[in-house]
Amino acid sequence: MASLAIKSGALVTLPELQPSSEFFKEGASLRVTGRLQEYSVETAIAVIADQSAVLKIDTKHLRELSFRVGSIFQFIGELHIQPNNEAILQARIGRNVDGIDLNLYHQSLQLVRQFQAERMNSATT
Repeated sequence: MASLAIKSGALVTLPELQPSSEFFKEGASLRVTGRLQEYSVETAIAVIADQSAVLKIDTKHLRELSFRVGSIFQFIGELHIQPNNEAILQARIGRNVDGIDLNLYHQSLQLVRQFQAERMNSATT
C-alpha cells in the first residue's frame, strides 16, 4: 500500500533549480526562498527571484498571506513541470521572511548539506 504521508520540502535555492538538477522532477517536494517580483490576484501566481533565477509559485491554496512585491517569501510545495520545461511550485505553505539575509541563508544551507554528507559517510563506515 502506498504511503499517503506528505513529504518534507527539500531545501533548494532557486539557482540550483535547473532542468539538470536532481531537484527538478515532477512532484518533488521543495522548500524555496526568494524575493517577490510580481503577484497576480486573478491567477494567484507569484514570481519569486533569487540572484538571476526565477520561479513561478501557484498560491491558490494559501490563505491569509499578504503579498507585497519586494518582500522575501519562503514556500513549501510540490514542483510541477510544464510541457515547455517550465517549473511551477504548487505551494501548500507560504510565509513572509522579510529580514532574512539571503547570502547568510545560502551559506548556512551549504553548511547543513556538508554536515549531512559527513554524517552519512560516517554512518556507512
